[in-house]
Amino acid sequence: MSFALLLIQLPATAIILSRLILGPFRKPPLEPKKPAPDFLGADLLALASVVLPTLNEAERISPCLAGLTRQGSEVLEIIVVDSRSSDGTLDLVEAAARKDPRFRAIADDPLPPGWVGRPWALDAGFKYSCDLSEWILGIDADTQPHPGLAASLIAEATAENCDLVSLAPQFILKSPGEMLLMPALLMTLVYRFGPAGAPNTGAERVMANGQCFLCRRSVLEQLDGYSSARQSFCDDVTLARNAAKLGFKVAFWDGAKLLKVRMYEGAREAWREWGRSLDLKDAYSTARVWGDLWLLLAVQGLPLLSASILSASILFSIFPESSLSLPPHPTPYTLHPSITLALGLNLFLLAVRFALNFAIAPSYDRTADSASFSWLFWLSPLADPFAFWRIFLSATSRPKQWRGRNY
Repeated sequence: MSFALLLIQLPATAIILSRLILGPFRKPPLEPKKPAPDFLGADLLALASVVLPTLNEAERISPCLAGLTRQGSEVLEIIVVDSRSSDGTLDLVEAAARKDPRFRAIADDPLPPGWVGRPWALDAGFKYSCDLSEWILGIDADTQPHPGLAASLIAEATAENCDLVSLAPQFILKSPGEMLLMPALLMTLVYRFGPAGAPNTGAERVMANGQCFLCRRSVLEQLDGYSSARQSFCDDVTLARNAAKLGFKVAFWDGAKLLKVRMYEGAREAWREWGRSLDLKDAYSTARVWGDLWLLLAVQGLPLLSASILSASILFSIFPESSLSLPPHPTPYTLHPSITLALGLNLFLLAVRFALNFAIAPSYDRTADSASFSWLFWLSPLADPFAFWRIFLSATSRPKQWRGRNY
């Protein structure tokens, strides 16, 4: 067993360390910038059209609408593409439009065969948007944008000469189950792609987040809108990798100071909904998917269980009779060096994982309605085997339901 563990885990450990070591050199989290006053709007060189897809978002869209209203004149228009909501979503949008004339509500056409709902709605918003906008900013309804989001994002993308930029947000956690599960699920991305803000290492390793997705209009025009990601349940990553393959500069930055998100209501919903897309198989070759599964098994799925079994094995070799009441063994137990090495490696992986909690802590808002059990966040490595299992289940099946739609 110990030899097998070493064969599986040593190469994977080297890979994740090569990615994590980039952390200290990554681009620091973006800071909010003061939104441009309204009277400067006509003189701005870089304007953005916001595209917000919705489908029955009445219970969570209000903070998003409020945040978009507080964006400066960098935002030329806010296009809400509604897929025939039946819960009052449009009433909230119309109320926002009465206070801010930049809001425009449209309905997308019925979903055609071969398309997933989200890229279809985003494509409709892009085609409806004003040609004066240099940028298209896709925003999800569960986000809470800071007033300086658009100003900061456009300024940084322009300064870095980027063509497509997305942000890692700050996640709002409210339940004990979320405190344990959500960081473990997020860590699957950190291990596979490195920290947000780290340099890209090739189009196949590009990461993106559609919750806040800024792209030059000219790039989307060359990609024929969102059609290249029309069948993808991770359309953000698929589109970003398609852009990177064409030579466009793509970036994924830390936006925890610019954007909050309340993705799911509880750990059960997070397990069901977020787990369906985390494998990213729609943006990957089959070989890459299985390669990532091996990596996650080695560094997340196995360390806790392996360390427990190997520790018990060593204790049994030292005290073979004392606690188990077994008959005396004719010869002393010998401890093979590979057992000690395998235990040391798994304890090291666990230590790295617990240490990474300090690195990702700013990515979580653990104050809202959860102060009494926010300490569970620090125990989230205990949920790592479940996170691996969720990715494995997702990688071996295709979703039949997604965000209220059947496929």
